[in-house]
Amino acid sequence: MKGIIKTIGATLLLVFSLTGCSDFEEINTRPDAFGSDEVSAKYFLTGIQIELYAPNRFPYWRAQLIHADRFAGQFTFGYNGCWWSGSLAYNYSAGYTDAAYNWMAGYVSNLSVYQNFVKEGGDLENENFYAIGLIMKGLYYQMYTDTFGMVPYSEALNPDIITPKLDEQAQIYQGVIEELDQAMAIIGSQSVTGEGIEYLEENDLFFHGNLQQWKKLANTLKLRMALRAQGASGASFAETAISEALQAPLLSTEMDNALMEKDTEIDQFGNAAYGDIWHNFGGVGSHWNVGKTLVDYLRDNNDPRLSKYAKPIFGGDFTFTRPAEGSAASLFEKHLDFVLGELDNAGVPYTREDSGDEVFISVPQDEEYYVGQPSRLNAEIYPHVKNDLFSEPADWIINPKNQGEEIFPEVVFTAAEGNFLQAEAIVKGLSSGDAQALYQEGIRQAMKIWRVEDSEIDEFLANEEMALLNGTDEENLEKIAVQRWIAAYTDGFEAWAIVRDTGYPVELANGVSDYDIYSAGTLNGKYPQRMRYGNQEYNTNGANVEAAIQIQGPDEQGTELWWAEN
Repeated sequence: MKGIIKTIGATLLLVFSLTGCSDFEEINTRPDAFGSDEVSAKYFLTGIQIELYAPNRFPYWRAQLIHADRFAGQFTFGYNGCWWSGSLAYNYSAGYTDAAYNWMAGYVSNLSVYQNFVKEGGDLENENFYAIGLIMKGLYYQMYTDTFGMVPYSEALNPDIITPKLDEQAQIYQGVIEELDQAMAIIGSQSVTGEGIEYLEENDLFFHGNLQQWKKLANTLKLRMALRAQGASGASFAETAISEALQAPLLSTEMDNALMEKDTEIDQFGNAAYGDIWHNFGGVGSHWNVGKTLVDYLRDNNDPRLSKYAKPIFGGDFTFTRPAEGSAASLFEKHLDFVLGELDNAGVPYTREDSGDEVFISVPQDEEYYVGQPSRLNAEIYPHVKNDLFSEPADWIINPKNQGEEIFPEVVFTAAEGNFLQAEAIVKGLSSGDAQALYQEGIRQAMKIWRVEDSEIDEFLANEEMALLNGTDEENLEKIAVQRWIAAYTDGFEAWAIVRDTGYPVELANGVSDYDIYSAGTLNGKYPQRMRYGNQEYNTNGANVEAAIQIQGPDEQGTELWWAEN
């Protein structure tokens, strides 16, 4: 990605500024520094885009993969040979949670530097770059507060406040929406950020500098947040925001997608991808599978994205051995029936031969069968969960870097989402229009991202029950929520938020209860509602964390957020 490479010098400048230099004019007086005609905020924008959506491997692994993608039910661990158990993250771990919290909470520092440079009176003053920064701030805070709940917002960017208070979610949502309105007003009818060094193009990894696309993104984010807030206590601003958003352009066509191309050359500790975890930890132990709920929805509805999202199972010959003693021995038949039941559910043929304490299974290897692995499996069933019986992610999701192979981009915001949100507003009676047409356009746009052929999309829309809003309002809202969740594949934070907000897919939202099969986890089987605060926040801002807990509820994974479906 050429834009990333060109920002190396500016990134060093950013690091320099973060480590003590606050006077930009001083830098410009040095003969070996950048001249004023060579420095632009556009070089800083690239960095804050990467840091939010493709940070280094450590948080990418511990935040995105271990927590968000798995809470979303779209990726799973816990097969025989996996280094990470199915209960990981469902059992609270301070180390993993701290890594996720420290990355997300720390992002505000880079954002603050950028905004201070480009604001009125800043060393790189440019109101259009400032507007983009407000939109990046909105994307960040929606992710941040939807993950942890109350977080520092109103005082977070004030360099004079070392211990900022944690704001209530209603205040954060309302504040972000107001800032998105401010950004859209600044942009107005403009299409470019400026001329010469101020002209933003390849350094913008979302829209290549098209300000009208940024404006659509801001408006669609406003609609998402307002719909999520609508109906919650203290969300009196929501319906007005929904109405306003629906009267302005939204992300709606293929050209509107904000998809951040993955850099295939830059080091994984500067810009990570799933392949950095899949390949670089070594061997099958660091792999993972696609979740059962996702595969079932795709397979059972003849969705052409199935082969784009996942690989067929490998199949082969498998031996299941009864443990010599303990509860796992008495549960052997139940565990075996569970695993074979997943094959039956997926229509996978197999032969079975029983011999004493062993059962031999043979599954064809020359046919394409897709089987999702159930989430949250416990340690006792682990020996029987054979990896080659479950579908791994498709290659372009997990391709390694530096091999000349394409890597699926980071999903920032899509045209599919813009259409689905409009359909949702209509079904809820908050707007008028053709919900069915918008719903189908959302499906079309979601499939096009994954390069599904137009003929396959047309066939799905014409023939599948899932493509029709033909039920009650609640049944139609369920379909919209499920399609939004499917479209958010590889965007685990948003997919997880959709489940908590809507209660769909119910297979995930209902949690688990059969502890012979599943891990109860810290929540005794309930679905995770948030992540806990990191220990660093307690150590540096403890009084404000404790104050937030008194308002929000216990600092536990089961504490529901302000907008959550009850």
